[in-house]
Amino acid sequence: MMGIALIDFAQPLQGPAAPRLRHAFGAPRRVWVARTPAEVRPVLEAVHAAAQQGRWCLGYVRYEAAAAFDPALRTHAAGGPLAWFAEHDAPAPWPEAADRSGPPAQVAWTPALTRAQFDGALQRMQAAIRAGELYQINFTAPLHGVLQQGDGAALFAALQRAQPGGYAAHIDAGGEQVLSVSPELFFDWRDDDPAGGHILARPMKGTAPRGATPAQDAAHAEHLRTAPKERAENVMIVDLLRNDLSRIALPHTVQVPALFHTEPLPTVWQMTSDVTARTRPGTTLADVFAALFPCGSVTGAPKVRAMQLIRELEAAPRGVYCGAVGVVRPAGPPGAQGRCAVAATFNVPIRTVVLRTAADRNGAVAATCGIGSGITADAGAQAEWLEWRHKRAFVERASMPFEILETLGLHEGKFPHADLHVRRMGEAAAHFGYAFNAHAVRQELQVTALRHLRGHWRVRLLLAPDGSARAEAFALQPTAEPVRLQLAAQPFEAAHSEFVRYKTTRREHYAAFAPTTPGVFDTVLWNPAGEITEGTFGNLAAQLQDGRWITPPLSCGLLPGVGRALALSEGRVTEAVLRVDDLPSVRGWAFINSLRGWLAAELQPAAP
Repeated sequence: MMGIALIDFAQPLQGPAAPRLRHAFGAPRRVWVARTPAEVRPVLEAVHAAAQQGRWCLGYVRYEAAAAFDPALRTHAAGGPLAWFAEHDAPAPWPEAADRSGPPAQVAWTPALTRAQFDGALQRMQAAIRAGELYQINFTAPLHGVLQQGDGAALFAALQRAQPGGYAAHIDAGGEQVLSVSPELFFDWRDDDPAGGHILARPMKGTAPRGATPAQDAAHAEHLRTAPKERAENVMIVDLLRNDLSRIALPHTVQVPALFHTEPLPTVWQMTSDVTARTRPGTTLADVFAALFPCGSVTGAPKVRAMQLIRELEAAPRGVYCGAVGVVRPAGPPGAQGRCAVAATFNVPIRTVVLRTAADRNGAVAATCGIGSGITADAGAQAEWLEWRHKRAFVERASMPFEILETLGLHEGKFPHADLHVRRMGEAAAHFGYAFNAHAVRQELQVTALRHLRGHWRVRLLLAPDGSARAEAFALQPTAEPVRLQLAAQPFEAAHSEFVRYKTTRREHYAAFAPTTPGVFDTVLWNPAGEITEGTFGNLAAQLQDGRWITPPLSCGLLPGVGRALALSEGRVTEAVLRVDDLPSVRGWAFINSLRGWLAAELQPAAP
């Protein structure tokens, strides 16, 4: 049973000020399905013809449909329809947030690829590059999950909060649901000029993580713009797209008006370039797909050899991931011949989840989400593995309900640092796309203070995605000093996660390092580079041999605590990197947070 379909697409050919295509669609007039390569082109031709008659068509094309356009483009056998499109008379308004009820979505994810398998595949790909077989290849693997709570609509809403903007679509095809929040444009095409249409492709190639501070963030973006590896990767795909577009372009019209543009996304910086052309009169949607599909940004160059190696190295079909998801629609009223001009916008479905009912799991809804990156001759295994971690952050954010959290001290009816906590909560709300009303949050704190005018309290201030805030108060017991600290036995892999940089109820990464030894107050964490970061529920300061007190900079991967900020503003500490190897030279320790203030601490010797 097919459900509602939603699209939320930019219209790049119309310019940055153009309104988004933000619509809902009910039951379709008809559905076209292609299950063999021979059926794909006829489906696309039917979609084009329907748009000429004033209809709106939504659908997707699987990566494995490539052979429909060129038998040399080899893939695994598809695990579903090669193409699926639904025809609608007209769009309906986008549903308001208030219309979405039910529990939030929750998905437990498991990677299908181990680090050892990744390293082995990387060696094979780089051997092929050194042998001159190809210049670049896009390598991917799926995450597998089970929808434990909520439904497709709830998960799509969470995915949009995690990855706003771009080209988002939720298509319920009955047997499967496609939830795409891709930031990457495959092509935007308007066949609205008898002398030739206009087409824009915007391949996305080149990735860098977001920084922990504005300065570090700007440095990451600049590195992405200027790094030879990232620029070379982008240029290879731009050249491939130029060649692909030339198959349907009027002579001398293929251009690259924008090269190496860096685009900020919530968890990564991405590099894009624009490739444009005028399409020949009489070009059809099927012709556009035949020229461009699959997008070179998710194959590599040259495309044929890259796809052959992808089939060899990737264990399963990609499915809708790395195919195309989009909308084909009339571009205006009917003309003299009674036909409408056609506009088509398709994304490259990265950042995409597919839900299917698993017959072998008692009706459980199985989820898949592909992650990948472009591999070149100088790609490093560790750097590429970290890039995969950064890219999957969007789905991890969307798959586990959480609230934004602030922990405050309430002393005799007063919050000493309430403004700093409210400001930090607002910054986290802006990052995660949560509604936020500072006045309402302060009112909640005021009500809590009036109820606890005597004594000392630990207050948890919580903000839900809809902007509703609540506060919980617990009696605060005094802490005996000095507190004992222990050094983590292994690196804190989540150090640069957004769930470290912003405080939320997602605490499992900290809980894994929480001390279990009696008498130990907290754990001293350190990142994979061997740099000290913070404790599991507070920041740290260390006294050096020259008497200076230092605290790790945010670039090491830690929460910008309110107590830490106060210590910095008072000149009590300065920022400096402290490495695990430097610990023998540390004279003293302190634990810092706004709840308990500055606590003298001592680091217990590591176990032999």
